[in-house]
Amino acid sequence: MTSRRRTRDAAETRTGILDAAERLFAERGFDATPTSAIADAAGVPKGLLFYYFPVKRELLRALVAERMTLGPVDVEELTIPGDPARSLLNLTAKIRELESASHVIGIIVSREQHTHPEVLSALLEHRARLQAIIEKVLSASSPVLPAAARLRAAAHAWIGILALSSDHATEAARSELAALADFVCDGLFPGHRLGMA
Repeated sequence: MTSRRRTRDAAETRTGILDAAERLFAERGFDATPTSAIADAAGVPKGLLFYYFPVKRELLRALVAERMTLGPVDVEELTIPGDPARSLLNLTAKIRELESASHVIGIIVSREQHTHPEVLSALLEHRARLQAIIEKVLSASSPVLPAAARLRAAAHAWIGILALSSDHATEAARSELAALADFVCDGLFPGHRLGMA
């Protein structure tokens, strides 16, 4: 067996263990999931699980460190020049798409952040990255240069709105989110009439 193949097999095994842990932690919670169940779900001996992750908490650390990510976000692709509200909604759709691909950001983090400090720390880092992306989208789409303090406040407000608006499937929810985007952008540019669609 070549070194490259062993490396690939090791990476696949590790990924399989993390996949199983992610699924089971989302279903049962971290504390209610025994390592034997993770090993069974991953199709590996329990000893091999401990080879990659010597203690169960290392699985949780690896999940939040490696999988709690926004992925690639192309700010230019989401930005509509002169229309920051529409740009915010484009970004929100992209964020929802990325979040739906992973249980880590949604279920596991919301459940475990109060009992596991490393999860809360990862969540705060995730929010800081999200804040920076929102600020970039607002700046790139704005017809005038926003004041830095207002830009930070608008991005922070949008993070709060995203946290509270998990239902985005209905027309009423989308309409409400659009109205909130207009409201945030009106506050970002007081006294400046934006030509929003």
